[in-house]
Amino acid sequence: MSSLPSPKLNTEDLDALITANHILHYNKVLDAYGHISLRHPEKHDVFIMSGDRAPALVSSQSDLIEYNISDSSPVDPSSKKGYQERFIHSEIYKCFPEVNSVIHSHSEAVLPYTMSGVAMKPTFHIAGFLGTHVPIYDIVPLYSEDDQQDMLVNSQKFGASLASTFSTSASASSTPNHNVVLMANHGFTALGTSIKQAVYRAVYTHVNASVQTNAITLRNAAIGAGVSVEGELRFLNEEQVAGSLKMNDASQDRPWGLWVEQVETCRMYEHTRSHDR
Repeated sequence: MSSLPSPKLNTEDLDALITANHILHYNKVLDAYGHISLRHPEKHDVFIMSGDRAPALVSSQSDLIEYNISDSSPVDPSSKKGYQERFIHSEIYKCFPEVNSVIHSHSEAVLPYTMSGVAMKPTFHIAGFLGTHVPIYDIVPLYSEDDQQDMLVNSQKFGASLASTFSTSASASSTPNHNVVLMANHGFTALGTSIKQAVYRAVYTHVNASVQTNAITLRNAAIGAGVSVEGELRFLNEEQVAGSLKMNDASQDRPWGLWVEQVETCRMYEHTRSHDR
């Protein structure tokens, strides 16, 4: 039986989800692993994401699966195999009604900031969405004696704990306080009110990590070589973060248009739209 999402859903939304998989791979945010989802615009208690395959290879709406947000079960019980970590998505959607897209990544640029004790900070205006503090979620304290400690967020318990990290209150609120959460020895999760916003944030989280690492490396190399270094490493302050966040949201169509053109002209990515069949 087909696992195609409901025909009530605008096919442009599904095409954007497929394109987003390609964009995230092209920009090295996702490789064979990682995933992006979309909350169903017509059914708020359902989300959509690819079945269990590499994001670069998602090519048509038949690759997509609908899941219930309540427990991450497939709407169609006969659906193909899905991602184990879909609970990341379902529990975030459950906590935050305004979130409509979630991305989970194992970006190589970001990973060092999940394990080194060096805090990720916003290095430039395009990463203002990071805020002045990027929390780190650690799954290890949640493990019981019988759990397989593979670091995967593959249950409601783990997913709910991760979702709560996006809020500064004791329990998750209707509005997240953080747009990105790092995951210890694992990667990061980013969210947005739309696919475009979530993709923008995921890509520039990856870029920001590279910029920060380069800045730290340059500074340490200069100091080691006896070169005079003025002042401390500079990051955006709270006021600059707030201003940059508004700019980010107002300008996200520009990079989206570029990224779409890049993946549509790259022969690696196949995208069969409904009207092409």
